[in-house]
Amino acid sequence: MTPRQRRITLVVGILAGVSLAGVLALNAFRDNVMFFFDPSQVAAGEAPIEKRFRLGGMVRPGTVDRRAGSLDMSFVVTDFKQDVKVVYSGVVPDLFRENQGVVAHGRLGRDGIFVADEILAKHDENYMPPEVARAIKEKHGGVMPVNPDHAGPPKT
Repeated sequence: MTPRQRRITLVVGILAGVSLAGVLALNAFRDNVMFFFDPSQVAAGEAPIEKRFRLGGMVRPGTVDRRAGSLDMSFVVTDFKQDVKVVYSGVVPDLFRENQGVVAHGRLGRDGIFVADEILAKHDENYMPPEVARAIKEKHGGVMPVNPDHAGPPKT
């Protein structure tokens, strides 16, 4: 082989190797990405069925149902326009409660019920996960709806 043919072979080999590495990296990344959806997007059919994603919103008051003697529970996540029922079996964070922000990781069943395998709650009474705040704000024309439990000056 001439020096030119060796260089061309080397360049083609390097390009093939880099291309293969890129394809493998993108494939691994695609399988591990978890998208975020709010209840309105789920109700509109934008969320995938039986694929993992994050569901975020507020826990609707009066919907938390804990089964006695079990770690099983259900509740409703809302963005104040649509609701999604969530079922979960496990220990919930200490900060989980009604009328507070929550992000649930899991899958949407064909029956429209979100089966969560992880629940994340807000950090303090003024915190809302950024994705939840953004989604709720978009649904209400750029204005956050007032949460009646947190309206007005701080309670002493």
